[in-house]
Amino acid sequence: MRTKNLDLLNHSVAQQLLHSKNMARLTYTWVDGTPRVVPLWFQWDGTNILMWTPPTAPKVKALSANPTVAVTIDRNEWPAHILLVRGTAHLSTVPTDAPSYVTMTERYLGAEGSRGWVAQYRQMFPETVQIAIQPAWADVIDMQTRLPSAIARVVAGH
Repeated sequence: MRTKNLDLLNHSVAQQLLHSKNMARLTYTWVDGTPRVVPLWFQWDGTNILMWTPPTAPKVKALSANPTVAVTIDRNEWPAHILLVRGTAHLSTVPTDAPSYVTMTERYLGAEGSRGWVAQYRQMFPETVQIAIQPAWADVIDMQTRLPSAIARVVAGH
């Protein structure tokens, strides 16, 4: 995998997106080789993008076979702000009420909503699979100072 400056994860746009309530889109390869993308809640722990899924979710099988992934987090307003990450997914089984999972649900649902969600989810799945994505490549597009490469080349006269 081509490496790109991971310092871009500290860029102000990347930090805004990593701490936002926006959905992340996880892209992975299904076991038959076809691409898949799913929107998921996430939590940034300063090193990894964390996501969770039920142990019976099909993506667990696919990520176990091929942990190479891409993640996009963006916003709907103009100018577009986009964080692109490529990396490796590391799977681990954790209790459904793991602190990082609860913190993530509180960010999206608030404290009261999180309590209800976690209680209901725990009844269905006492354990959940944590997907920890270790970035190996990152890019930021803000449509002002950091443009998509094709546009940047035209603007630069190349």
